[in-house]
Amino acid sequence: MTPQEDARVLLALVERHLRALRLNLDPTYPDEEWGFTAQQAVEKLLKVRIVLRDQRPPFSHGLNLLAELVGIDLEPVLLALQPYAVEARYEVGPFPLPASRTEILAAIDRLRHAAVRGMGQP
Repeated sequence: MTPQEDARVLLALVERHLRALRLNLDPTYPDEEWGFTAQQAVEKLLKVRIVLRDQRPPFSHGLNLLAELVGIDLEPVLLALQPYAVEARYEVGPFPLPASRTEILAAIDRLRHAAVRGMGQP
């Protein structure tokens, strides 16, 4: 696949994650599950930008590492999702979200718009 095709596949997965996040704004939905999906969306958006450079993204959930490879400063609220990649999935917690779900969604949307612009889309 071309980098553009790879990026489109990743963006389709991100759209699925974002749809799930928006459907689960109910505060009774577990933060750990919501945070995991949010972390996955951020991870994939960073990987979109890596594949658009015609590079293979590393097999890593590390948002710091991925943001460094992309050359961006990730918003702190998005970096704070890192524990949801592994720790929140395998430990009891609690793992409260670093901000409100709507604030986190807005930050993910900003990252998504930057990735889409990188594909030459509005």
